[in-house]
Amino acid sequence: MLNTLIEITAVNSQLLTFLAIDLVIAIALLSAMRFISGISANVNTTDELSKQDNFAFGISVAGSIAALGIVLTGAITGESAESFLLEAIGMLTYGVLGLVLIKVGRIIHDRFALNQLNKTELIKAGNITVGIVDAAGAIATAIIIRAVLLWVYGIDVNTFIAILSGFVVSQAMLVLVTRIKEKQYAKHNQDDCLQEAFSNGQVALAIRYAGQVISTALAVTAASYFFSYSPETLVINLLGWLLFGLVMTLLVALLTFIAKKLILWGINLVEEVDQQHNIGVASIEMAISISIALILTALMA
Repeated sequence: MLNTLIEITAVNSQLLTFLAIDLVIAIALLSAMRFISGISANVNTTDELSKQDNFAFGISVAGSIAALGIVLTGAITGESAESFLLEAIGMLTYGVLGLVLIKVGRIIHDRFALNQLNKTELIKAGNITVGIVDAAGAIATAIIIRAVLLWVYGIDVNTFIAILSGFVVSQAMLVLVTRIKEKQYAKHNQDDCLQEAFSNGQVALAIRYAGQVISTALAVTAASYFFSYSPETLVINLLGWLLFGLVMTLLVALLTFIAKKLILWGINLVEEVDQQHNIGVASIEMAISISIALILTALMA
């Protein structure tokens, strides 16, 4: 009995050490994200958040921190490494890679998806709408990176190729969704520009857009349930991710359209959100989009 108790205590002690290592690294990386956000925006984060009370910058930083947290959950698989050192190396490697990809994803999102906006300057100017859009893009990117981290195993060249390829897929999907939503917005609003509406501070549109990009990211992650990771068939599997992601995105869009018609029966969404900037209705739209994506991916699992 005593020997069993000693063994259990020893195992739990080792497990607690692994958890402590992961938590220390995670908190350090999350702390670093705030200051990296300040460096990339060329501002003092303390002044911007507390003295200038820049809500837009706070929302943007919050999105980056949440995104990194999501990525880190993919780095923690629940299986401990062979040693404390390997655990620390693995957690730190994936964490730093996730941090870098989130920031690179923001640059790509700026230059290709929302190429008509200077997000950095608009956020510094306090544009809450752009802050929400920026946070949503970071979170959507992180959701797909997390799925890829859970999909692969080990730390080698093939693993990093898979992660980077999954990152490229995520950015391609975000650009595609943005272009589709721009065309839809122009169609319903006399050829007005969605990005210009963001620049003008239409918060309701940003909330709707956030739901759309996050639901798209969730839809793309469903591919991980259908394709097994194998370094030998990596290219085929990643092409499968992209094609399956497109199909799932279309399916989520269709089901979301139907759900919105039923849940928001009798409400003119174009009039309420696009023209009257109804944040309440836009929030319901966002909730519906994300809920449908979550339900569909759960069913696929």
